[in-house]
Amino acid sequence: MGITELLSYLTEENLAMILDKYRSLGPLPGLLLPFMKSFIPPLPTLVIISVNAAVYGLWLGFLYSWIGIVCGCLVTFAIVKKVAGHPYLERWAQKPKVQKSLLWARRQAFNYVFILSLFPIGPFVVINMAAGLVGMRFRSFLVAVAAGKAVMVLSVSFIGHDPKRFIENPYELIYVALFIAISLVISKKIEKRFM
Repeated sequence: MGITELLSYLTEENLAMILDKYRSLGPLPGLLLPFMKSFIPPLPTLVIISVNAAVYGLWLGFLYSWIGIVCGCLVTFAIVKKVAGHPYLERWAQKPKVQKSLLWARRQAFNYVFILSLFPIGPFVVINMAAGLVGMRFRSFLVAVAAGKAVMVLSVSFIGHDPKRFIENPYELIYVALFIAISLVISKKIEKRFM
């Protein structure tokens, strides 16, 4: 089975069926699918999180998706950070244009990781790799990615748990938008504390 066939198989109905079938394994399927998102970028994040919320319930679905995604991000970050010390990459990093970009990225790392973690669709692998390459501190990366992913996963889980509700009452999406806006303000306060 090729990657295209696999991705076409991962529909909402098929994922719900898989999670329901392996529910006897407890939270493992609900944790592994989001975890794999950090290593297989084309996996449908929105579908995985929504199905977790539908199968496990809003809060457990949120928790499993959040833990899985954050752990995947941390593993990717740690691998890239370890590899970043390779002599070839060190030589490449000494180039003036690269130095300038790395300096900007180091200064903006927390904002960069947090804000891009808020989006349910995006280059998660690239974000994790970039943070590892610029030498972002593990604690800062953990706080930024955990906070950003918590907001994103909770928003998607909230909608995915009962999508009919939002189809019938689309104005309720305002609550989700307000939650995201408040989270951004709180993140700025968190950032000041860690910077």
